[in-house]
Amino acid sequence: RICVITLAEAHPLLQSGKTIKSINYQISANCSRLQNKVSGKSKRGAQFLTELAPLCRISSSDGEEYTIYSCIRGRLIEVNENILSNPAILQEKPSTEGYIAVVLPKFEESKSITQGLLTQKEYEEVLLKRLNSSS
Repeated sequence: RICVITLAEAHPLLQSGKTIKSINYQISANCSRLQNKVSGKSKRGAQFLTELAPLCRISSSDGEEYTIYSCIRGRLIEVNENILSNPAILQEKPSTEGYIAVVLPKFEESKSITQGLLTQKEYEEVLLKRLNSSS
């Protein structure tokens, strides 16, 4: 029922051999994902995220900046502070140690959220169509 937010295989940071310069969980002057303090069984204090809520900003050495969004409504359970001191794990192990955040959707919404997700095969088909349409 929890969702681990990672970079997609097709994300430019994983494709083009870019080097990550910095990762910033400071979303605005008043909002930092690092300030998220969760306690207890009901996850009190967790920041509530919408699908379009930014989680972090990643800057690459070539000057590009990427905003990573939640894509899921729910409570922010944790952010991965390890990628702040070692941003390379975001590229080396994107689907394990290099995760960005963990989000807990509302119980009532979790089924509809997971039904809307793509399988690995469907995701690969979308990428193939995108590649074919751009060539």
